[in-house]
Amino acid sequence: MAISDREMAELTRLHTPQKLDPFKGVKKLPLEEYFTSGHRTCQGCESALVMKLMVKAAGPRTIVLGSTGCMYVANTTYYSTAWVVPWMHTQLGSSGSAALGAAAALRALIRKKKIKDEPINVIAFCGDGGGADMGLSAISATLTHPEYNCLILMYDNESYANTDIQLSGSTPYGAHTTFSPPGSKKRIMHHRWKKNMAAMMAAGHPSCRFVSTVCMSYPVLAMNAVRRSLSIGGPTFIHSLDPCPKGWDYDPMLSHELGELAVQTGIWPLWQVEDHKLSLIGKTRDIADGRLKRLPVRDYLLKQGRFADFTDEDIDYFQSKVDETWNKWVIPGMIPIHKEVEQDQPPA
Repeated sequence: MAISDREMAELTRLHTPQKLDPFKGVKKLPLEEYFTSGHRTCQGCESALVMKLMVKAAGPRTIVLGSTGCMYVANTTYYSTAWVVPWMHTQLGSSGSAALGAAAALRALIRKKKIKDEPINVIAFCGDGGGADMGLSAISATLTHPEYNCLILMYDNESYANTDIQLSGSTPYGAHTTFSPPGSKKRIMHHRWKKNMAAMMAAGHPSCRFVSTVCMSYPVLAMNAVRRSLSIGGPTFIHSLDPCPKGWDYDPMLSHELGELAVQTGIWPLWQVEDHKLSLIGKTRDIADGRLKRLPVRDYLLKQGRFADFTDEDIDYFQSKVDETWNKWVIPGMIPIHKEVEQDQPPA
């Protein structure tokens, strides 16, 4: 049976999003922590920092749903968890389904007056394996339901890190994983370019009001993206790049620096699409506007053991591909359509 305009208006009114103003700087962040000690992540784990700052940005009236992965296994052991807010485990490919189901359940409880009518944030997180690979269809489906408020955050350490660093759709070209080890006869085993997950979500889901890329090496930008995504209403999506000491093979003290280098070399552009309007943000905007020069990818690649087998020729190839995304794509690092296409004459 078709739903009336009046009923749709009532559904939209129920479970209105919480208004979360952007933070003005690090000194303005709240002191309260909702992801605390007791987790068992690796030293230097940036994904743990994502969890900490994500829920700090969201605040106490938040429900977190976590897909199987590093941030599920490390953050929950028998009768123990680092989460202070309500938390629930969901299956590997079902972050989208869990987010939508939780948002719908809250709306039903409010409508039936089973719980207080108040804004409650719903956040479902997933890794790149559980999001960009196995969970892609569920996330896509969720982003087509504008009447439900929820955030899906994909923390991307560029591998299936929980099960011993296997190749994922987000693994960069040439990286050494347990599924792509360099051999004596074939040195580069992985020839695919990284999946452009956030751009797919922004371009393919017109009813989704907010999509963003973040990196916790720029914490205030990232936390404000979380706050905006929860405030704007409807389902939203954030893609976070998370350096991983174990999977990327580097000294854990370099995690923050590698996040910065990923952005400053142009490998990981920071941007957001709000109500179909694109904005480059932070250092990425400075690079695009000419205020900051992109660093060479060599500075980023050679700090990681997963690229230890790269030759100068491999580094030059990697640099050329990144240059292409900045110099030839319609939008730097985001939309893989060459600018030359715009100049083609239409058929007679």
